[in-house]
Amino acid sequence: MNLLQELKWRGLIYDIINEEELAKRLEEGPITLYCGFDPTADSLHIGSLLPIITLLRFYKAGHNIIALTGGGTGLIGDPSGKKAERVLNPFETVQKWSSLFKKQLSRFFDFDNKRAFCVDNFEWLSKITVIDLLRDYGKHFSVNFMLGKESVRSRLEDGISYSEFSYMILQSIDFLTMYQDPVLKCEMQIGGQDQWGNITLGMDLIRRVVGSDAKVYGLTMPLITKADGTKFGKTESGTIWLDANKTTPYEMYQFFINVADDDVIKLLKYYTFLTQDEINALEGKVKTEPHLREAQKVLAREVVTFVHGREAYEQAVKISEALFSGNIKELSAEEIAQGFKDVPSVEIEGDINIVDVLVMVNAASSKRQAREFLTNGAISINGEVVKDFDFVISKENAIGNQFTVVKRGRKNYYLIKH
Repeated sequence: MNLLQELKWRGLIYDIINEEELAKRLEEGPITLYCGFDPTADSLHIGSLLPIITLLRFYKAGHNIIALTGGGTGLIGDPSGKKAERVLNPFETVQKWSSLFKKQLSRFFDFDNKRAFCVDNFEWLSKITVIDLLRDYGKHFSVNFMLGKESVRSRLEDGISYSEFSYMILQSIDFLTMYQDPVLKCEMQIGGQDQWGNITLGMDLIRRVVGSDAKVYGLTMPLITKADGTKFGKTESGTIWLDANKTTPYEMYQFFINVADDDVIKLLKYYTFLTQDEINALEGKVKTEPHLREAQKVLAREVVTFVHGREAYEQAVKISEALFSGNIKELSAEEIAQGFKDVPSVEIEGDINIVDVLVMVNAASSKRQAREFLTNGAISINGEVVKDFDFVISKENAIGNQFTVVKRGRKNYYLIKH
């Protein structure tokens, strides 16, 4: 199975341009392709991981890749997939986010070798004057053609600014610039399915400037949705980020462990480098032993290890097992901070009676109810059942002298920060 056949099997090709020519070109030798990442936040997210891994699939097959951070285009905003105008972020913010993106991308790619590059389009877009833009590039774009692109057409009724309307011109300049660069020699662009219009326009610009015989290629990947049609990568607490400070490895692990059976095989194909035989075997287990959630465990292991490393994955498993068993004391303060990031918490100084604590953290509505919970054995402190009304919670007995974990019943957790 060649690379394109594997991408098809994995469901990673939504649209492809010049497929037969591309297949032939890939057989001839290394090709250079790029994907852009506009800094619209201070971290990449789980949706960004799909093109990152797709770039890596090409890289592992011997091709050259470019990860582009949009320090220039990020100042404008891509209308693709958006129903309303983006808020323009300050210049300093976009530049800072662009630097953070490069740092994150360097975890997945070795930019020190001659086959992987990280570039920022601010380098060339910032040097183009208005006159240059209109004379050297604008003359090659038909307004009628641009109006026909989905990213623009879908916004015409509600309105689209000239800034966002011009975004596809800037992205086309990116492709042309890297195509003409004597070192990069970029021949291909990949992106999500909403990037189809931007990619095809860039290819058209290259042919108009360089010549109609220029060989360039494009490929889009499907936007990821769950089996129920909802957007993938969102939880009740928000987006799944690749920054461990925004989404902990434990939270990422839990997200993938809880993926529905209807989605897990598709995600294994998307997000892992497991072979076809390995994934087919896991698909069989989903059908015959769904209660074991073996496929979900493998998915969580592969993604968390890829993003955060083996140690972070093992720590996430340890936290999960400790919470399931109730052996809270097995966890370090760092692991407590990860596992209980989103539970109700309060900060206290000094010692405090357990009855007062239960009311303070809203584990009980009154002192009377708190005493009832204690009498019934429904309360545990750091994994041990407490029935004593006079029990005192103190920093001295806290985990790492930082945290006391209060549990009511089977699933209700509360955190005391000392």
